[in-house]
Formats: sequence, C-alpha cells, structure tokens
Amino acid sequence: HGTEKRNARGRGGVGRKVFPHIMSRVASMYNRKVYKQKQELFSNLRQFTSPSGQLTLLEIGTENQHLKLERLVVASGEDLHQIPDGAADVVVCTLVLCSVTDVPRVLREVLRVLRLGGAFYFLEHVAADHSSWTYFWQKVCDPAWKYFGDGCSLSRETQEELEKMNFSELNLRRIHVTPYWIPTSPHIIGYAVK
Repeated sequence: HGTEKRNARGRGGVGRKVFPHIMSRVASMYNRKVYKQKQELFSNLRQFTSPSGQLTLLEIGTENQHLKLERLVVASGEDLHQIPDGAADVVVCTLVLCSVTDVPRVLREVLRVLRLGGAFYFLEHVAADHSSWTYFWQKVCDPAWKYFGDGCSLSRETQEELEKMNFSELNLRRIHVTPYWIPTSPHIIGYAVK
C-alpha cells in the first residue's frame, strides 16, 4: 500500500500508525488467499521481457535470492520522472491504486515508462457492483476506512480508469478474494499491454 508516499503528503493521521500494524497481521493471510491467482497472472510474464529475453527483476525475497536489485527508485506513482520513457518491460501494481491520490495520473505514468509491447500487471480491490449490498456497505464504511486505512478507498472504480487508458490490450477479470459481503472482497486482476 505504499505508506511512505502518503506520509510524505501528510495524509493518514491515526491511519498512518494503525494501518501498517493491521497490514502486518493481515498480509500473510491475504497472500495465501491470492497465491494461485498471482501464479496464474504472472505465468506469461516472460513474454514481455526485453528482446534479450532477460528478466531483470521478478521479486526480491527469500524465494528469489539469486536475483539482484540493480536500482531502486522510491517515488510517488503519480510522478516517476526518475524513470525514462519506455524504460520498463513490466510494471506490477498490487493493492496500490486503491490509495493513490490520482489514478489516471498513475496510469499515464505507467504507460509512459513502459516500452511499446510492455505490460502492466495489476491486482486491486475495487468497488462492488453498484446494485449490491457490498457496494452499499463500501460507501457507508469508506470515510472511516480511508481514515484508518491511510487513504485506502473501498469503492474505487479502477476498472473504469483502466478502460479509459490507451492500452492496446486489456486482459481483466473480476474475482472475490473473501466472502462477497466483506467490503474488500471484489478485486480485479489482469494485465494490460502498451
């Protein structure tokens, strides 16, 4: 959820202290629930590698200690000026777009930094169907959720924003990660090609 970005903008208040604590407890459980979906999502990642066929970075962690981080950029998703146009083969965004200030601006930056034929992978919780009880509860809970969730919105229309962008191809599906009645259950998962 990119907490450092929101802290720099002065958002969060109590959420800045509470949200990381809650996420540290919930993250491993969430990752277990979406493990298979992520495996399926990233199964075609190699098709978007550079012409040399090299994949610079998939994930740094205990599972991939053989990978080496060559450069780290810490920046707001709305302003990635440190990354040149067309420099990225792949951009991955999971549970980020729910809490950024300006989704269209982030997506424009994604398009800018991707090379032609590069891919944007995403897994985001989103607004439920507007005629559902889940959506009703998302709207009721959203103000408090944003406050305690350090800016995270339950009812973000991320799918609509992705559809408005100039991707040449959009592969997206809706899934439910938890029972339907839980406000964070509706998700979108997929990838878009520049």
